[in-house]
Amino acid sequence: MSFGLTFLTLASVLLGGYLLGSIPFGVIATRLGGVGDLRKVGSGNIGATNVLRTGRKDLALITLIGDAAKGAIALLVARALLGETAGALAGGAAFVGHLFPVWLRFKGGKGVATALGVMLAAAWPVGLTALAVWVVVFAVSRISSLSALTAAVLAPLFAVLWHAPQPVIWLILACAVLVVLRHRQNIARLTSGQEPKFGKTSGSSPQTPSP
Repeated sequence: MSFGLTFLTLASVLLGGYLLGSIPFGVIATRLGGVGDLRKVGSGNIGATNVLRTGRKDLALITLIGDAAKGAIALLVARALLGETAGALAGGAAFVGHLFPVWLRFKGGKGVATALGVMLAAAWPVGLTALAVWVVVFAVSRISSLSALTAAVLAPLFAVLWHAPQPVIWLILACAVLVVLRHRQNIARLTSGQEPKFGKTSGSSPQTPSP
């Protein structure tokens, strides 16, 4: 395989994954559903949790499935065609696409749903374990951001414990780091005790949705 073909293949994997990941399902679903511009609702986040603030659970579910599926599809297609490393790169590119979508001037979501889709496709035991952690922490705390952060921090450990392939471990680690970075404001509120529980707001600082 020539260097040119290798470079073109890599570029295609990254660009294809990024463009798929940058599809803003929350914005599309709320506009088609007659709700309006999701970026003007609640925190302005484009994820499923903010869609819930519109009162449309159906649109929130569509957003959740869409955001998770785009990461999974990017990884699965690239892996089927080009192998494990290409799949990991495509999944990572889709995740970055959700965080920084070109269609929304690079102002995207926090990546939790897309990261989950990527993990489920890359190594489903890791994805299911991380999801179980999210559910347990949320059931106890009712704080979406805390649930997402806990699952994200533990996900790389789960990848190692489940003996995931090396490219997958690095992919999950990268996703976890970016999820934590995207939750910087939530972390500040958590440490100060000002992060409200799901469905509640605290003064002028509503809980920033995770997906």
